[in-house]
Amino acid sequence: MITATTTKSVPFHLPSIGEEAIGAVVEALKSGWITTGPKTRCFEQEFAHFLGARHAVAVSSCTAALHLCLEAAGLQEGDEVLVPTLTFAATAEVVVYFRAKPVLVDVDPCYFNLSVEDAARKITARSRAVIPVHFAGHPCSMDSIHELAATHGLTVIEDAAHAIPAKYKGQNIGTLSPMTAFSFYATKTLTTGEGGMVTTNDASLADRIALMRSHGMSRDAWKRYSAEGTWRYEITEPGYKYNLTDPQAALGIVQLSHCEEMQRRRREIAEAYQKGLSPLGAYRTPQTAKDVQHAWHLYVVLVEPSALRIHRDQVIEELRQLGIGTSVHFIPLHLHPYYQRTWGYRPGDFAAAEAYFDRCMSLPIYPRMTEEDVDYVIEALHDIYRRFRR
Repeated sequence: MITATTTKSVPFHLPSIGEEAIGAVVEALKSGWITTGPKTRCFEQEFAHFLGARHAVAVSSCTAALHLCLEAAGLQEGDEVLVPTLTFAATAEVVVYFRAKPVLVDVDPCYFNLSVEDAARKITARSRAVIPVHFAGHPCSMDSIHELAATHGLTVIEDAAHAIPAKYKGQNIGTLSPMTAFSFYATKTLTTGEGGMVTTNDASLADRIALMRSHGMSRDAWKRYSAEGTWRYEITEPGYKYNLTDPQAALGIVQLSHCEEMQRRRREIAEAYQKGLSPLGAYRTPQTAKDVQHAWHLYVVLVEPSALRIHRDQVIEELRQLGIGTSVHFIPLHLHPYYQRTWGYRPGDFAAAEAYFDRCMSLPIYPRMTEEDVDYVIEALHDIYRRFRR
């Protein structure tokens, strides 16, 4: 039984950054290359090799990655892009950068990924692309999405912010579609603090993204301050400032070397949660399809109103008082003022996403969690069930 005297602190997330990573960053700083340079190029090569993609282009964030993917796909003003309503703001806001329309799509009620059936209903003559989000690290149904895209001439750009390292039918996410965008934000399964990557098997797309991430400057313009380069460069397109730095890349290289090890630990924690919480019937635990490898970026449970007298919000508050950090991923986009004001979306438009949102709660899951931490979270949820069961 948990009491006030047994309360400990389990934050929602702590990054896994050890002395090896700190040393790599210090080495990069001492090298003199503190912006984009040889470490960034090395990170790109190792990331591409790790996934089995032909090309990887490092950028400053997953938002930048998605923006550059849409630019490379030739998105124009007035075009439409299919986006799940259950996602972070970045997935849809990059569409608005082009004065194009994010067409929101409901999610499936099992894995909470983009509903292919609802997407098919939303396609119009203006549809140009679809951005499936591998929510929480569970891969989308990519065969169905590719079939839909091929039928209607859509470009598939995967939002894999949660999906390192995830697999779909034995293939790494990042190798399946024309372009895939990854996130290295602080809370992600692989972090560089801030940062992102685009993978593609198309050399022309990789070249375009690399060009546009650095002001549209001619290829390898970053070498102009090295012995190999020259001061002369050319601006061939009006690009952006989306490059990654070498200290960030140095951290990323070390993180990548431990990526599978960290995923195994996340999976162990997920399995412990599953074993500890499933018998209660008060918290619906995540399901995983047989043909995927889950990255376990998030572990999301749904609070069962038939079992508890309190709402999800109060469960979160009870956990907070016990020193346990949680979060909610995500408030569906159609419930935000901008999407209602600008595009006319309303509550009730997306039944599956709203039913999910009203009950969802993300528990701590990260490699630095100890067995004691995991057991404490499980016991806290048992304690809440004992006190508030129907």
